[in-house]
Amino acid sequence: MMVHADGTIALRVMTMPRDTNHSGTVFGGVIMSYIDQAAYVHARSLGLHCWVTVMVERIEFVAPVYVGELVTLRTATEITGRSSASIRVTVFAERYSTGKEVRVTHALVKMVALDSLRKPIPFSTPATLSPEEGRSL
Repeated sequence: MMVHADGTIALRVMTMPRDTNHSGTVFGGVIMSYIDQAAYVHARSLGLHCWVTVMVERIEFVAPVYVGELVTLRTATEITGRSSASIRVTVFAERYSTGKEVRVTHALVKMVALDSLRKPIPFSTPATLSPEEGRSL
């Protein structure tokens, strides 16, 4: 996996026409969904648990994303607690016509590890069993 100054790649997605709003740019909500997914992918690398988002810091879009562009989300651990991790997610769009990568936005996402009873647990504990393994999360 590639490491960049802004973190490790957690997610890459190509934008599609269904992702756009009436002005032809990708909906902010679509990008926010990608941010949440990238934070989850990163959190799973910290511990194999059920992770949930409990907070997302302010998101300010500084550049649009257009159809057909490749969106790359890079993540890095900012702060860890007993059962939580704050993960920085930085979003880039690769311009379709030039290949130039531009920063779109970033956010700090706080994720919490849960046990099978949905109670916070230290994320350093052994993996939480999945529903397929006999316990529901």
